[in-house]
Amino acid sequence: MTLSSSTLTWAQLRDIACAELEGAADGWGRASNRADAGRDRIERQLMPGLRGTQRGAAADAAVGRLRELGRNLQYVYTECGLIRTALNSLAHEMRGQQQVLSRALAEAEELRFTVHADGSVTYPPGGEGAVDGKPLPGGTARVTGAPGLYPSSGLVAANPNAVRAQDIADRITGAVRAAAEIDWRFTRVLRGLRAEQGLKVPDRTWTDAAGDAAAVRRMADGYLKSLIPRAASPEELREWWFGLTDEQREEYLAVYPDQIGNLDGIPSLIRDVANRDNLRLLIGELEGRDDEVARVRLEGLREIDRQVNGGGRPPVYLLGIGDEGNGRAIVSFGNPDTARNVAAYVPGLNTALDGEFARSDLKRARDTAIGMHQHDPSSAAIVWLGYDAPQFPDGWDTLDVAGDERAVRGGESFNRFMGGLAATSAYENPHMTAIGHSYGSRTVGAATQQGAGIPGVDDIVLVGSPGVGVDRAEDLGVGRDHVFVGAARNDIVTGVPSPREVVLGFAGLTNLGPAGGKLLGYAADPGDDDLWFGRDPAGEEFGARRFAVDDGPWMLSGGRPNADAHARYFDPSRDALSANSIALIAAGRASELNAEEHR
Repeated sequence: MTLSSSTLTWAQLRDIACAELEGAADGWGRASNRADAGRDRIERQLMPGLRGTQRGAAADAAVGRLRELGRNLQYVYTECGLIRTALNSLAHEMRGQQQVLSRALAEAEELRFTVHADGSVTYPPGGEGAVDGKPLPGGTARVTGAPGLYPSSGLVAANPNAVRAQDIADRITGAVRAAAEIDWRFTRVLRGLRAEQGLKVPDRTWTDAAGDAAAVRRMADGYLKSLIPRAASPEELREWWFGLTDEQREEYLAVYPDQIGNLDGIPSLIRDVANRDNLRLLIGELEGRDDEVARVRLEGLREIDRQVNGGGRPPVYLLGIGDEGNGRAIVSFGNPDTARNVAAYVPGLNTALDGEFARSDLKRARDTAIGMHQHDPSSAAIVWLGYDAPQFPDGWDTLDVAGDERAVRGGESFNRFMGGLAATSAYENPHMTAIGHSYGSRTVGAATQQGAGIPGVDDIVLVGSPGVGVDRAEDLGVGRDHVFVGAARNDIVTGVPSPREVVLGFAGLTNLGPAGGKLLGYAADPGDDDLWFGRDPAGEEFGARRFAVDDGPWMLSGGRPNADAHARYFDPSRDALSANSIALIAAGRASELNAEEHR
């Protein structure tokens, strides 16, 4: 189209066939869907089948080629989807200006005004002269200055028809000018949606795709984004999603994968599709930067991309990905919507979207899923990095790990996430387990204090916990018999003293010597079962069920603190007792636990 305000006339605006733009959009949509179907077949069928039946260099090379083809099809899916939404957004905005024009023309016809090709409006005599009482002469209203004013004097005309004609001329000209500006904006965007020639999609092309997506998102804000009911409950979001047409859902996935993929209440399969696309866009965006944050974040994203597209078992579902704060990533091993048993693990201190998280924390969830499958194949395990865990040391200028503000904010988000899983489950009452490790246990504790507790959660597992913010197991909302604790003898985190004990002990040490410090510390905590965030979950007074774990290596190694015992709970090769206990609980087989005495 490519029109400007100097060449576009109101007649041309009136005659623009928006339905043809939407028809073209449908064609690009079909191309996008075919690419998506091809990608899905590669990732869900061909690659797992090849890995499961073939071994050797030839098989590895074939898997590599399939992975490359899948990414190329993902790029086709993304770009075709962007073109579809750009055309639909263009039609949407143009139709809005056509409606403004149509109403103005209808009013002119009703008043028997004449609208000329240049947008000026001729009106008949009207009103009464102040001297002779005769109708004031007619004239022609043109838009050459401020709307509603005569260009020559700036005074409102006395003939009432002149006022109406001027308003109509203003609206006609305003619609034409707006349409020309819309056309100019969309022409720039559509010209930018062009791929490089060739059969490969290099990383720099994904960087361009990230820019393309950002441009189309800005254009489609009023058309799509503003209609997303973000404040709705997970149940309401689920109903909103299923109330959309197929075409609307496809457009949201193509243009706003970052929004749809992180909405609690959207089905897991849909979130996975959206987040896989957003993952590639995030990688492309960060590859266009040259800073340390981008380097660290890219390492994590690329490793997640490798695992998500690796075709392994259990299958991987990407339920959340984002670049805000220290990064966001929610990865499920198994589909939580179709699993009878679902476990969600919240990591703690120093967890961020980096290579260590992508390797270690994802492995914890995967090991848990594999262990659950040994007891019940209908199981899924999730690692949930949906909050900013404290980083220590964080430039030595913050002690967030000592406070619970991040846990409270994270608990709100985790509570909502679990509500989303409950809303999308195929089971009326799935067995759901919340697992908190280290500071993540404090986050789970905070989640239990939101509303009526964590939606759908039957059991809570706390490992390596410095306290959960409550002093009794029953305060977590699932019943004390459904709260389980693993605490290694040599885990230094499970022995951190309470703030009061630290202050009084230090005061005693300073003023009275070691014996005085110990005495005052005991006075602050006579039972020695208060931790930093409340009563020791492994203690008898707390009232949880403690399960057996390995003691772990000694707290000191080479004269330095050793935290290895804090990191072994999920690893079947280093602490089979703990890993199997977690899997039993998460699979609904807690009656088979090997119990351990309270501390």
